[in-house]
Amino acid sequence: MRTKFFLLLILLMMAPTLAEAQCAMCRAVVESEVDGKTAEGINNGIVYLMAFPYLLVAGLGYFVYRKMRG
Repeated sequence: MRTKFFLLLILLMMAPTLAEAQCAMCRAVVESEVDGKTAEGINNGIVYLMAFPYLLVAGLGYFVYRKMRG
């Protein structure tokens, strides 16, 4: 039961929702642009960079879990 819950939690974390995260400097530069493609690219880059630390921590947690479980 716990394994299924853990796997479901990992899958939910791997399916990020659309985020509109930008620092103030990035937002100022993007708002001065005419088209929205630059803003979309910056947002995708931020989400991409944000995902890898979570994946690394999840992998480490899984490794520790497997070692402790036996």
